[in-house]
Amino acid sequence: MNRFLDENFLLQTETARKLYHEYAERMPIFDYHCHLPVKDIANDICFDNLSQAWLAGDHYKWRLMRSNGIAEKFCTGDATDYEKFEKWAETVPLAIRNPLYHWTHLELQRYFNISDLLSPKTCKNIYDHCSRMLQSPEFSVRNLLLKMNVKLICTTDDPIDSLDYHKKIKDDGFRVKVLPTFRPDKAMAVNNSAGYNNYISKLRGISGIDIKNFTSLMEALEIRHKYFHDRGCRVADHGILSFYAESYTDVEIEKITNKVLLGRELSEMEISKFKSAFLYEIARLNHKRGWVQQFHVGALRNINTRLFNELGPDIGCDSIGDRNYGEEMARFLDKLDQSQELTKTILYNLNPRDNELIAAMTGNFQDGSFPGKMQFGPSWWFLDQIDGMTKQINNLSNFGLLGRFIGMTTDSRSFLSFPRHEYFRRILCNLIGADVENGEIPSDMNLIGDVIENICYNNAVNYFKLL
Repeated sequence: MNRFLDENFLLQTETARKLYHEYAERMPIFDYHCHLPVKDIANDICFDNLSQAWLAGDHYKWRLMRSNGIAEKFCTGDATDYEKFEKWAETVPLAIRNPLYHWTHLELQRYFNISDLLSPKTCKNIYDHCSRMLQSPEFSVRNLLLKMNVKLICTTDDPIDSLDYHKKIKDDGFRVKVLPTFRPDKAMAVNNSAGYNNYISKLRGISGIDIKNFTSLMEALEIRHKYFHDRGCRVADHGILSFYAESYTDVEIEKITNKVLLGRELSEMEISKFKSAFLYEIARLNHKRGWVQQFHVGALRNINTRLFNELGPDIGCDSIGDRNYGEEMARFLDKLDQSQELTKTILYNLNPRDNELIAAMTGNFQDGSFPGKMQFGPSWWFLDQIDGMTKQINNLSNFGLLGRFIGMTTDSRSFLSFPRHEYFRRILCNLIGADVENGEIPSDMNLIGDVIENICYNNAVNYFKLL
């Protein structure tokens, strides 16, 4: 009997099946970190075809297609939508054991009720069937969110964003709450002077502040921080290669900022000092307004210079970094804690070797002010797969309180990505179910069922206070 993606997919014990089907499966989705295009939600678009919904902007798929020897024109180039889909259908059968193999078929089942495997043989029928459905109003992007029982999503937004699309969604009375996240990475990106000054000119315009030093830069960002707050934002996010905690003086930081604003390139130490001051001051703002702050740590970005020059960022040429950042992270968090300005914080690692580091670090700064104030964030990006999630759950359990874990996010640009929550929930229930049947956890469904429901949804609701 073929058990692939049946109702007990990934659930290897009776207890796991009970936990999933009676507790996890019914819980709504609280997606506190994603990259969905807000404009599409505001305009409630319908996709013309499955390629537009599935392949456009999906660097996960592009990486696999390139690995399959497929030319760039079929990934990001000028091939037709169907030609691109054909190439993805050629790639999928070779992706056995890759999470995209599971995600692809989960999404076909959950959204389109298709149980056929995607291959060159089934490509045309699947494409035509799904495209017809996507063109109908019942499959508009808002209805896709409702179909998956999504209650809230937090998008990822630059400080210079007007947030007009968020306002339209709210004014429309859409049942899914869509809130912005403040991500000021570009305001910290002093590694390239010309690019940085181009961004600063935009920040000057929208903030009304003449940014001429570090003090006025922070004034401009505080204006935007408050602007986001007034429009419902309660979450900040930072994508950083490493933590930064160099010693510096105010005079030094002003000189460094003046230098980069004059168009001069900074030394490595100057960059590190600037980023140390920048992250610290933004973290103080996050505390001031009672926000949650997230740190996504360890991505080596835009490694392929040729493709970056041709196509720009976010095209699937990033990787896992290997910097040691434990001491810097400890100093950064401790400095905020000393002044009692450390807000709720979620730490995500991209290198799996750092699991224990992060899991142990969160315990140092739990202060009794809120349950699970410091969070070991869910498996992210390259770790968003069975092995990565299993290790993260195990390490969190070994070092902290699994029962306070705030669960999974999609971290996705795709409106068809929400079965990733199901994927996580099945893995979670399988782990806990095995422990129960091994006698390592009590066979008390009231106890364990509550823990499962809380991790899947309730803990995030209580942590973020956004619903």
